[in-house]
Amino acid sequence: MMEKVVLLNQTHSRHPLLWLIIIFQFSLLFFSAFSAEITARKILKDKSKKSPKVRLEKTDEKVIINNGLVEVTIEKPTGHLLGIKYKGIDNVLETENDNDNRGYWDIVWDHEMYDKLATRHVIIITESDELVELSFTRVWNKTKDHGISAPVSVDKRYIVRREVPGVYMYGIFKRRKCFPHTYIHQLRIVFKLKEDKFHFMALSDTQQRIMPRREDREHSHCQVLAYPEAVLLTNPINPKLKGEVDDKYQYSIESKDNKLHGWIADHDAVGFWIITPSDEFRTGGPHKQDLTSHVGPTALSMFVSNHYTGKDIAEFYKEGVAWKKAFGPVLIYLNSATFDHAHRYRKSLWKDAKKRLSKEIKSWPYSFAASKDYPHADHRGEVSGQLLVRDKYLHKQLMKAKSAFVGLAAPGRAGSWQIEGKGYQFWTQTDKAGRFSIKNVRRGKYNLYAWVHGFIGNYKLDRNVSVHPGYKNNLGTLIYDPPRSGPTLWEIGIPDRTAAEFFIPDPNPTFVNSILNHDDEKFKQYGLWDRYSDTYPHHDLVFKVGSSNYSRDWFFAHVPRRTGNDTKATIWKIKFKLQEVNKSGKYTLQMALAGANFAEVQVRINKPDGSPHFTTNRIGYDNAVARHGIHGLYRLYSINVPGKGLRGGNNTIFLTQTRCKDEFMAVMYDYIRLEGPAV
Repeated sequence: MMEKVVLLNQTHSRHPLLWLIIIFQFSLLFFSAFSAEITARKILKDKSKKSPKVRLEKTDEKVIINNGLVEVTIEKPTGHLLGIKYKGIDNVLETENDNDNRGYWDIVWDHEMYDKLATRHVIIITESDELVELSFTRVWNKTKDHGISAPVSVDKRYIVRREVPGVYMYGIFKRRKCFPHTYIHQLRIVFKLKEDKFHFMALSDTQQRIMPRREDREHSHCQVLAYPEAVLLTNPINPKLKGEVDDKYQYSIESKDNKLHGWIADHDAVGFWIITPSDEFRTGGPHKQDLTSHVGPTALSMFVSNHYTGKDIAEFYKEGVAWKKAFGPVLIYLNSATFDHAHRYRKSLWKDAKKRLSKEIKSWPYSFAASKDYPHADHRGEVSGQLLVRDKYLHKQLMKAKSAFVGLAAPGRAGSWQIEGKGYQFWTQTDKAGRFSIKNVRRGKYNLYAWVHGFIGNYKLDRNVSVHPGYKNNLGTLIYDPPRSGPTLWEIGIPDRTAAEFFIPDPNPTFVNSILNHDDEKFKQYGLWDRYSDTYPHHDLVFKVGSSNYSRDWFFAHVPRRTGNDTKATIWKIKFKLQEVNKSGKYTLQMALAGANFAEVQVRINKPDGSPHFTTNRIGYDNAVARHGIHGLYRLYSINVPGKGLRGGNNTIFLTQTRCKDEFMAVMYDYIRLEGPAV
């Protein structure tokens, strides 16, 4: 052994370079192993420190949930949201307000009675490093609560998750058979934000602006217009807003598009957003319009309301009928950016909020909500099929119902989904071939409904559709036969359930809201109903088939005429020629309405006076004209017109909107078509 060592030493002494190479290689191996160990330890350390754990703190008066990104404080036992601490803002909610006027649920029921749904008990549902879920409950008691609070039991849930800068909120509302009957007019969550910080509102890519302050709506700063919600800013704090109109209804959005809105605190470069990944729990289907954000600064998550529908959707909950429904979850999301004087952070915050919305949509239905009343993906089903349209007067072959709206809702008549609010609705749009797939549907029995752009009427499958967890129900090929009696002789408008294609006047320069500077939002400008009298100062609208253009010559709303301080009924005329008339034949006037409010349309044919040939009677409560909606509830009337009432040559149809006590008694037409006898 000694000899070998000597020989080795001798060898190395004769080759010092080889010795250095060996030492270097051993050093590399040692350093690599050491570095790998350090890296592994660092990764584990970073992983364990990727974000703080979710922590729950309880006192006699409140609970605090902190995940290192946000600190959420909730009052005990009422369940009112007292505060959200984020970045350098101790509370994004208005601390000058009372505890029940910062972040709260509320409900309006029966005769405009109001309840902020204060709860009585707090339960910890889940408490872990990854998530905290709390339940705030109130069981309605007839002895204690009758006439004081809405007859419904409430379970308000809050969830704070690790690494999520925000709080998820949802609620389960329940009625037992013994509860008294009631109307629910409104159900929502309200957030009153810090008034000295949040001044910039964002509703969409095009609707974003610095907003007036709450005090700008006080009498010394504004002039109240036709109704209290609309004011003209005469002396606003921000002089750039002087002369503009502010009205919360100008910021309404359809449910299918109402997924993201919120506010930005400019000097802090912080955003506050309400993210709604699904509208399955909202009332009235995908086209139901409702409020979003408005001056306050106020942000709303609307679940139930009679806006743009009226009492038709103010659901009647009967005594003796049990009911339960989960609303939400919605995510109250906060984000931040680096402040810069060019306001580029606003675009960054909006872009990030849209990115978060996309992530939440992909995660729906959530796997972390604990309530058994909110089923996860494995407890939901899928319904698919293909929708075709059959109309021999347009095409001999079946047509593909492309971009049609197809949905599942509670069983009812065709179109009843517009005024349905007790159950859940699941909607999608077809592809170019009319194919559809409605995913993540709750277990239950539904009707399948649809409407197709370019065709009048409502489709309803003539059988119930049962949905079971994990089951894919393929309905095959479905055929819609839209209402049709004969060939089209003439038509006015586009069957799209709105009045958007008709003439929408420029607003009075005195009454403008600059946030509505995009053509698609022109109909939301204030006072457009009054422009009818300006457009037709001496006579009512006359439309000549063949020469008139509905985008120029058909006013978007059939409103009363203003004469001084009074309003009077208006008579619109449709003039058309027929080369020949089958006196014994059956003609049909298809009259589709996009909205109606305390109105009545009387139809007369070639006789301006006397008893009407047809009347709608008094219809509608949607108030869509006053609330800047281009539609309310859809109605279709197929009016029989005997050939003996028509003439070869010149004919006139008189449309009289008879009710005129105020300027908002009006209808909006969707589409009118005269059909000849069947061939």
